[in-house]
Amino acid sequence: MSNGKPELIAIEHDDYHAQHIGLTPNGHQFFLTNPFEPARPDIAGCEYITLFLFDSAGNLVDSEIEELGPRGPYSEDDANKKYYEKLEKLENVTFQRIEVKPFSVDHKGTNIGLIVREPEDDGDVWAVELLPCNYMAFFEPWDSGYYDT
Repeated sequence: MSNGKPELIAIEHDDYHAQHIGLTPNGHQFFLTNPFEPARPDIAGCEYITLFLFDSAGNLVDSEIEELGPRGPYSEDDANKKYYEKLEKLENVTFQRIEVKPFSVDHKGTNIGLIVREPEDDGDVWAVELLPCNYMAFFEPWDSGYYDT
């Protein structure tokens, strides 16, 4: 991995936002997470359950995005059930570090994924942000596996 624009991002398995990452029995890398759009005065916001699958080279090969709707109206128990059903569907995963390429999936006009943010001025740096809501942000060195929240 080189300085500058990231080509591959390492994500170290942890007990926080990277709790459900690793390998499937068929060798795909996976990342199960729950991004969200925060509510604003003109937008209700939206919670999602997302499952991303990558090949061994880190290319996105499949994505499942389930829209739960605005925070509050849906049942937290139902949301957890749906989340863990996606994990169980993968069968016998190994939780571990993954290395994937930045990507973006357009879901009804919302970009969801690990999206590159270019420097905006001379003092700024390259970053990769898990969007929407930017609850995981990656910076050089890209192979560190660690993120900011």
